[in-house]
Amino acid sequence: MSASEDEGQLSVDVYRDQDMLVIRSLVAGVAPDDLDVSISSDLLTIRGTREYDKKMSAESVFYQECYWGSFSRSIVLPFHVAADAAEAKIKNGLLEIRIPIKQDGRQVKVKWA
Repeated sequence: MSASEDEGQLSVDVYRDQDMLVIRSLVAGVAPDDLDVSISSDLLTIRGTREYDKKMSAESVFYQECYWGSFSRSIVLPFHVAADAAEAKIKNGLLEIRIPIKQDGRQVKVKWA
């Protein structure tokens, strides 16, 4: 199994709010210092780690539905954006990334192979 198969994948909401592209994801239990958000061309990547509470032994766990460990998510952005003006914040476990859509406002079209 490769390292990427061991990673959890974040669920995200992506939407347009006037002249901004907004990406939201629940990252409860993750400190901002444990997150890396980057934009390269038309690809946004969120990487991080949610630390497992080592005080819990396997014998004491009845349900374990939360993902613990490394996670990532890459998203092809649907618009041309001004990546250098992107802002991210976390409030109450919700990560929100706001990226201005470039003035041309063109939507990125995916070409069929």
